[in-house]
Amino acid sequence: MAIGKGVGHSRHRPPPVRILLLVVSAIAIGLLLVFLSFPFSFSVNSNERNDKYLYWGSRIDCPGKCCDQCAGLAHQESSLRCALEEALVLNRIFVMPSRMCLSTIHNTKGILHTSNITSSDERWEENSCAMDSLYDIQLISQTVPVILDNSDAWFQVLSEGKSLGKNGIIHVKSVSRAELKANKSYSNALLINRTANPLAWFAECKDRKNRKSVRLPYSLLPTMASKRLRDAADKIKGLLGDYDAIHVRRGDRLKTRTDKSGVKRSQFPHLDRDTQPQFIQKRIAKWVPPGRTLFIASNERKPGFFTPLSSCYKLAYSSNYSYILDPLIENNYQLFMVERLILQGARTFIKTFKEDEGDLFLTDDPKKTSNNWQIPVYTDEKES
Repeated sequence: MAIGKGVGHSRHRPPPVRILLLVVSAIAIGLLLVFLSFPFSFSVNSNERNDKYLYWGSRIDCPGKCCDQCAGLAHQESSLRCALEEALVLNRIFVMPSRMCLSTIHNTKGILHTSNITSSDERWEENSCAMDSLYDIQLISQTVPVILDNSDAWFQVLSEGKSLGKNGIIHVKSVSRAELKANKSYSNALLINRTANPLAWFAECKDRKNRKSVRLPYSLLPTMASKRLRDAADKIKGLLGDYDAIHVRRGDRLKTRTDKSGVKRSQFPHLDRDTQPQFIQKRIAKWVPPGRTLFIASNERKPGFFTPLSSCYKLAYSSNYSYILDPLIENNYQLFMVERLILQGARTFIKTFKEDEGDLFLTDDPKKTSNNWQIPVYTDEKES
């Protein structure tokens, strides 16, 4: 009976070796999970590593002529897209500025008072915003790998670059992409530093007229808005339902100057006329039927300027959705990024100027400025 009890009891108790194996396995799995939960990195020779970097500077278009003042969002995006495209061509990770300058001409929302700050760097810092408040860095990295210049990864690259000698950091000026890619003295370097360029970044993209050379479309960055901005745009598009949209650029484009004879002249002689409500209505009638919801994005400053269009359309503006936007929007760049997403979601989208083949647009004046200042036209030339 005693032997029988012992045998019966041994069926329910695993042998000591089996218990030990279970314990060791559990500990190993636990250590593996802990190990994987921590970021880790290792350093290898720059000729063997895949991760190499491209740096254009801590501010878009600066160093260069735009250090004390900056261009609007669209111009800065042109420069940013140019640098991203170069990183793509060179198969390098782009070191993106962690902040974007806010032009005082194009942004008033974030400037509530006149600052007493005299330092150029402090002034720039005050009139700038975090890059990741505008763009989804992870989303951009799915197309072009990106790190920010305030990240630990960037400081590690700098540290490693200084220790690698000639294969570490190489400073270049006026060197073409083709040479950067073909010449091993450049291609083997851990970091290519472009900060010696005296021009705006997009000035390096002189071959952009050759469409075959363009790797990144103009539409890339507008679709890469931060998730918070994309979510806000999606909410507003959902509330608008089925809608059409127009972007009416006036404000900064309507400036005139007086010639020696006292005659006012403009670089866009038809723009003021073509963006008046009665001319807009006449222009878009063939594209947008009466009764449609029409979303309007504009930098026109006069309240109620577009109200006459309400005789034909149900008008909507971003200001109608302040309860969605006010808790989120800190500057006009963020607002414009949301409006762009809304414009792109319209059934019919009409731009101010023609930019690409197939565009619908309000004025025949070319978008690019020239030194040909002309007398503004306010009459309907087709009727005269």
